[in-house]
Amino acid sequence: MVIKVFLASSSGSTAIKKKQQDVVGFLEALKVDYTQLDIACNEDNRMWMRQNVPTEKKPTNGIPLPPQIFNEESYCGDYDTFFDAKEDNSVYEFLGLPPPPGSKEAEKAQIVENGTHAEETIADENVDESTEVPVEERNGNAHGEEEEEGEGGEEEEEEVAEGEIADDEATEGETAGDEAPAEEEEAVEETDERARAEEEEEQQEEADEDREEEDLQSEEEEELRQLEDEEEAEVQEEEEEDVEETQEEEAE
Repeated sequence: MVIKVFLASSSGSTAIKKKQQDVVGFLEALKVDYTQLDIACNEDNRMWMRQNVPTEKKPTNGIPLPPQIFNEESYCGDYDTFFDAKEDNSVYEFLGLPPPPGSKEAEKAQIVENGTHAEETIADENVDESTEVPVEERNGNAHGEEEEEGEGGEEEEEEVAEGEIADDEATEGETAGDEAPAEEEEAVEETDERARAEEEEEQQEEADEDREEEDLQSEEEEELRQLEDEEEAEVQEEEEEDVEETQEEEAE
């Protein structure tokens, strides 16, 4: 299976050039076998690409722009779908290729495939907590009832000590309670500041994305106009050649 990437070598759009370089560079980094097909210098490549891009995947004007990616005769997608697959670590799935062993995509597929078995194994290994072991046996004191009578005095001393510890903890809790409100207020202020900063960053990013989309749209429209002008010029040249041939035949 050979991956086909349809490109425009003489495109005047910097956005299209950048997208083409991104696709080619990433495929080379993955060492994926692919072929570049130029639609600017080869009319057959251009017509094949336009005819084989699915209708639902074409833009509103009906003319798909490069780069367009195929696996042999099967359509994979355009730059946007390729970019989404790259972000999701599913490029091999996007290309219709099996992921190589050791890759993130192969590990992801293996986790999904073996997830059910792993859960069953963990469940089998868990100890049945419904069976309770007597406290005396866990502590190695099976004859605890016989020794309780001789340990009455020690238990009273432990109760007194526990009472003193509880009083100390209560005093510390009251002291800490005075400091807690101030710390909570500082934490709330820091959270609000971070939220405001994040909101400003998101607004700035959205504004930058809107500008980039507007620039890209204008560049794509310019590219479409150039392609249409080229096609009209080619049609006009063919008509002129036909007229000249007709005139020559009539002259003869």
